[in-house]
Amino acid sequence: MELRELRYFWTVAEERNFSKAAKVLHITQPTLSRQIKEFEEKLGTPLFSREKKQLTLTEQGYFLKERAAEILILAEQTEREFEEQSKGFFSGHFSIGCVEADNSDTMAMMLEELVSDYPQVTFNIVSGTSDDISDKLEKGMLDLAILLEPIATTNFEKIVLPREEKWGLLVSNDSFLAQKTVIQPNDLEGIPLLSSNRSEVQLMLENWLEKPLNALNVVGTFNLIFNVFSLVENRVGSALTIEGATTNGQHDELIFIPLAPEVKTNCVLVWKKNRIQTPVVKEFIKRFNDAFKA
Repeated sequence: MELRELRYFWTVAEERNFSKAAKVLHITQPTLSRQIKEFEEKLGTPLFSREKKQLTLTEQGYFLKERAAEILILAEQTEREFEEQSKGFFSGHFSIGCVEADNSDTMAMMLEELVSDYPQVTFNIVSGTSDDISDKLEKGMLDLAILLEPIATTNFEKIVLPREEKWGLLVSNDSFLAQKTVIQPNDLEGIPLLSSNRSEVQLMLENWLEKPLNALNVVGTFNLIFNVFSLVENRVGSALTIEGATTNGQHDELIFIPLAPEVKTNCVLVWKKNRIQTPVVKEFIKRFNDAFKA
């Protein structure tokens, strides 16, 4: 399986049209059609369904598209790293993942300083859940990530960031809970709740509650808090989350109330163990080490 074949296939899968894909790839449409047909024959399975002039991916096509994206990103990153090392020390590019948290501004501050000192450095920020970002980091699609504990970091090196993230309940200002200064476990009895779908977070909340989370009225789960702001505003449920994930939006109808007993966790800068890092990534890690590592 050649990178060229994967690139041709992925482009057709994205464009869903051979003519448009051929223009993107700067080849003729008949050449591209022939290449895809030969690729399907090589794999022994159809990748596209061609019915009524509609081009759709088969089940095998969907599977390969996801894998092809990962392989092409890794190939591009590897080529770029060799090119950067041949050009000099600080002319590199790196990718960093970041969760919704108050500590995201710490990342922004560090990036600002790095780019100010070395203007030829470029970066790509990928936002998402801790699970999604961890998966991309494992696969080599990201160089670094800022994740929110609790999170499994067995396969990663990490630096714990000192600013703690406070957990609490996000409620509508029309809720009877809005008058409270803290939320205790018994305050959650019977009220509709929205909770993170991450197992580590659910276990942490169960330790705070001293009972299983499913003993409460959990009406829904989420992976990113911005998806549930309107649900909280419309009192579909109150959301268990961190304060830092709620401060960047303009939501005057919402109130964050901390948990009591207090629950705080840290964000961590992580990178994959035993991976050879580029000079730029090493410098970025060094700056975090100098600033935060005890």
